[in-house]
Amino acid sequence: MTNPAERTDPRVLRTRQFLKEALIELMEEMSIEKITVNRLAQRAQINRVTFYLHYRDIPDMLEKMADDMAEEVLEVVREDTDFMEAAQQEKWPMLEHLLVHIAENAKFYKIVLTSRKSTIFTDRLFKLMADIISARVESRVTAHDASEVTVQKDIAVWYGSAALIGTIIAWLREDMPYTPQYLAKQITSLRAN
Repeated sequence: MTNPAERTDPRVLRTRQFLKEALIELMEEMSIEKITVNRLAQRAQINRVTFYLHYRDIPDMLEKMADDMAEEVLEVVREDTDFMEAAQQEKWPMLEHLLVHIAENAKFYKIVLTSRKSTIFTDRLFKLMADIISARVESRVTAHDASEVTVQKDIAVWYGSAALIGTIIAWLREDMPYTPQYLAKQITSLRAN
């Protein structure tokens, strides 16, 4: 049961959602450094004082949005209860779940992951994928003789994370020409080759 003190007031959640949507709209129209608190508050139809009740400044808001994104992605990945078993069998159902989540929130992810001025979201997602891939590589090393491993773990993690994030970004930039299921299958096939 959730502790009542831990629940966030629905009005606070609604205001933060308005601010998030307004920021995404503004990021579509202009570079992040041109977005002011005043402009953001006007777009969200709140006053500046309300903004400052939630965030110190726009970089603080971006940081908290990146935290929220990471939590959402982790929730999606954790929904896959057989994740470790699937990873050991060379299957990635969590990849499909992740791509479905990204497709369902395509506008947000397209704006924040393709922004050249604000890399916080891409960096955070890269770290998250690196942690997941690192756990997967660890499970493969313990499942096989360590002497059979020919690629350093950190290099495998960097490569896997960069390839996955790069593919997701290209997929978003091209307006998702493939379904999440098809893309997941293709990425898994690439990994197998």
